[in-house]
Amino acid sequence: MNFGTVGTGWITDSFIEASKESSGLTHAAVYSRKADKAGAFADKHAVELIFTDLNEMAASDVMEAVYIASPNSLHFDHVVTFLNEKKHVICEKPIFSNLREWREAHKAAADNGVFLFEAMRNLHSPNFKSLQDGLREIGNVRSMIIPYVQYSSRYDNYLAGEEPNIFTTKFSGGALVDLGVYALSLAVGLFGKPAGASYFPVQLDSGVDGSGTLVLTYPEFTGTILCSKIAQSFNRCEIHGEKGMLVFENAGIMARPRVVYNNSSEEKMLQSNDHPNNMVFEVREFSRIIESRDMGAYEQLKRISFDVLAITEKVRHDNAIIFDSERD
Repeated sequence: MNFGTVGTGWITDSFIEASKESSGLTHAAVYSRKADKAGAFADKHAVELIFTDLNEMAASDVMEAVYIASPNSLHFDHVVTFLNEKKHVICEKPIFSNLREWREAHKAAADNGVFLFEAMRNLHSPNFKSLQDGLREIGNVRSMIIPYVQYSSRYDNYLAGEEPNIFTTKFSGGALVDLGVYALSLAVGLFGKPAGASYFPVQLDSGVDGSGTLVLTYPEFTGTILCSKIAQSFNRCEIHGEKGMLVFENAGIMARPRVVYNNSSEEKMLQSNDHPNNMVFEVREFSRIIESRDMGAYEQLKRISFDVLAITEKVRHDNAIIFDSERD
């Protein structure tokens, strides 16, 4: 299956490298608004075909699928353009700015008989399966804390008076939708949609959250998610059960998953695959679902994507964090 790419940042580099470890995928085309930028990126990845017109690229018959990693606020227009040309779409997280976009895009995908995926890489890692297995060993879950606190060098630019995309409402930015969604997707993937959610942000003058604490309420426990682009943490994650706790490092990669039993310093290491590029697993899964038309797996991914976006939209609006695309 041939695919094109929209976006020339490091995340697109990682996706392209991951595709090389999934049989049957060929990178066929590159898009950028600027020809020199598209050409340089194409040369870097040994791709001959470049586009500077998105509609022309979407209408091309040289690809069956596209990976989109443009700024958050552009996702919807870019995604729908390709869906309406009957191209499968893999869109980098966060897939959309709000539920209206999610619903319209998924309707377009269904109407055109193609798949639309959110590239939430941690859900496809073998380490996620290890966490699911580990939950069975710690008994009834009573609490959870999952931080994704990572200082952004672009915050320095923001403090210097610049407007980096991720720190603006114009481009649907902020800590929750950039980093918090990794932890939230894990929570929803492991436990389902919570009964309630409340967010306590540190809001910047630009209108987005630079940092925040998300509290999820489940029938049997309350979970806490910390997210920040203006501070730093070791990002050790813990899920606490009545028989022990499940521990792992970093919500994005879930490294070194292990169980620590109550009243014991002994750690039981769970099966771990710490691939240096864990996008490999999502690329393989998306390709498998497309080729086999595994609608069961597809619907499960859609449910998680919808639930995560429903939560982030609600708690943003609860705190008057409104993206420009929502002001129309």
